[in-house]
Amino acid sequence: MTRIFIDADACPVRDETYRVALRHGLRTYVVSNRLIAIPSSPLIERVVVTQGMDVADDWIAEQAGARDIVISADIPLAARCVASGACVLDPRGRVLDADAIGMALAMRNLMEDLRSTGAIMQGGRGFTRADRSTFLSALDTAVVRARKGGAAAVRPQWRPPPDTGAA
Repeated sequence: MTRIFIDADACPVRDETYRVALRHGLRTYVVSNRLIAIPSSPLIERVVVTQGMDVADDWIAEQAGARDIVISADIPLAARCVASGACVLDPRGRVLDADAIGMALAMRNLMEDLRSTGAIMQGGRGFTRADRSTFLSALDTAVVRARKGGAAAVRPQWRPPPDTGAA
């Protein structure tokens, strides 16, 4: 059965996700480090993890698997979930799958390096109404695909490169 996991602390599309999840009757886990208001529904469960670096990410990565959908802008979390066969959407509706996650990780690392050297000082662009619309469409598509066989059945799974110890 398909489930949805929301990396909820900074997620701007929680309400949209709730609407889609309820329309399709999907169990949804809202995972955060703090108490977040959720709709009163037996299908939506709040999971508040202990404070700490990546604790919410760890919980999601341990639970999510094939046929599940993860909503997160966190690229390292997305990579872990894709490796377990889950479909990952970022809040702008971009599908982070086996074909896209390698490039997303590379871009994330490049941008992090550029910010740390001061070459880039500004953040990303603002979140728009069009982003919400794109997200809703991508989430509906992901739900249909997951119910037909899951992301792993449609595309080969991405595996992270072996840790060489180089930093």
